[in-house]
Amino acid sequence: MKLYIPLLAAAPLMFLSACGQSEPEVVGGPADPLKDQLANASAVKLPPSVKNSRTYRCKDNSLIFVDFLSDDTTANLRLEKNGAPTKLVAAEAGKPYTAEGFEVDGSGPTINATVPGKSAQSCKA
Repeated sequence: MKLYIPLLAAAPLMFLSACGQSEPEVVGGPADPLKDQLANASAVKLPPSVKNSRTYRCKDNSLIFVDFLSDDTTANLRLEKNGAPTKLVAAEAGKPYTAEGFEVDGSGPTINATVPGKSAQSCKA
């Protein structure tokens, strides 16, 4: 019986010594396969944020809702408060925002707006 006790204690030590000590443990998984592509990728351009939202009352007593974006060349126009927006784009900052049948000239408290089926009219915030 006394002979078996040292053998039982030595058995786990033999198994531990047989572990692969020559190779380091890998933590975190394999290397990123897209590392080189990501390092050479161009910078990401974020979409413009809303710079100013205004509700305008026009000469014909109708309301239009315009969100002017931070790039100063894009605006979203809605004919109803929760309606679908129409994206208007200006050729450059300071020029009228246009889309098919729509035009908004200005971005301050007074604008000139044209919507399909109506002539151009002055609108105030």
